[in-house]
Amino acid sequence: MLEGKKIVLGITGSIAAYKSCLIIRELVKRGAEVQVVITPAGKEFITPITLSALTQKPVVSEFFSQRDGTWNSHVKLGLWADAMLIAPCTASTLGKMANGIADNMLITTYLSMKAPVFIAPAMDLDMYAHPTTQQNLERLRSFGNHVIEPASGFLASGLEGKGRMEDPEKIVACLDMFFEKKDLADKHVMITAGPTYEKIDPVRFIGNFSSGKMGFALADECARRGADVTLITGPVNVQCSTPGVKRIDVESCQQMYDAATEVFPHCHAAILCAAVADFRPAVVSKDKVKREKTTDFSIQLIPNPDIAAELGRIKRDRQVLVGFALETNDEQQNALHKLKKKNLDFVVLNSLRNEGTCFRSDENQISIISADGQHDYPKKSKTVVAADIIDQLQQRLI
Repeated sequence: MLEGKKIVLGITGSIAAYKSCLIIRELVKRGAEVQVVITPAGKEFITPITLSALTQKPVVSEFFSQRDGTWNSHVKLGLWADAMLIAPCTASTLGKMANGIADNMLITTYLSMKAPVFIAPAMDLDMYAHPTTQQNLERLRSFGNHVIEPASGFLASGLEGKGRMEDPEKIVACLDMFFEKKDLADKHVMITAGPTYEKIDPVRFIGNFSSGKMGFALADECARRGADVTLITGPVNVQCSTPGVKRIDVESCQQMYDAATEVFPHCHAAILCAAVADFRPAVVSKDKVKREKTTDFSIQLIPNPDIAAELGRIKRDRQVLVGFALETNDEQQNALHKLKKKNLDFVVLNSLRNEGTCFRSDENQISIISADGQHDYPKKSKTVVAADIIDQLQQRLI
């Protein structure tokens, strides 16, 4: 979606400036036209000759050309561009942008920019965590700028923090996503993901092997296509790669039920991808159960609330409800039964008999079953499977 787009790339005095070459390469590969504006400090880390060779354009750094006194117009750049990306962006430049200190060509170009501005911070992790930096970032966000969150690392204290500039491919993907067609714009989609944990005692639980990868891929796909996404997730070690997803973390089925029934009435659609426990212990011990204190330990289970059935019951006209069915036998029959019983618009069926799919895998093989029939798909990555599912959802939201 960057084909023919005009991008002003601002480069500041950061050790990460060398990564700007990778950003330019990605932008050009996707068909964008790139004009570099670099600060004097930025030239200490990377030469304008290198940048000019990649962009096929003279690099802009000063207000006047040193050779002939030609005036570089920041106003014209602000009108020319479809977007401005400042990567890397140092703490110093963040402070100047937030407070309008126009002491170099990059800042004056930023202040004249009519197009969307994307900022990729790059600095020491402790500097990024400092309240002053965070205040500047918050102020820039309030101006409508798009901040591309930096990658994680470890602070001097040993705690995890952020500061290292995000990978060039992900930075360019943010711009690509911004210009992409938004066929789910103005739609609110709720997604459930991951497992639920049902406590036995303070240290043990009943759970399953769900990694949450499929649900998170669906959330990313919906957000990429312009939807307002609320992701309700059980305990997982997965993060969304697309900005803007509202995440609600839960642990038990009851907590997921409470969150889902609160959010769903305000949604256009919901996708129930979580692997929810059907049962929970009737009694949860307050203390850890000791092996030496019992020779015959049993757990009485009671049913958990049925999230899909309740959402199907309260579903309004024009709301779309999608369920998942993970089966081990009689797959199609069980999926059809779930479709009708729980008032779903379609069911995404997958089977544990398909090796290398389902739990913990990066791939999946699905069938989509609705009142219109069954559509079988080959084995694909979960990212591509998510696009197939959302294509079906989007058709029902028209």
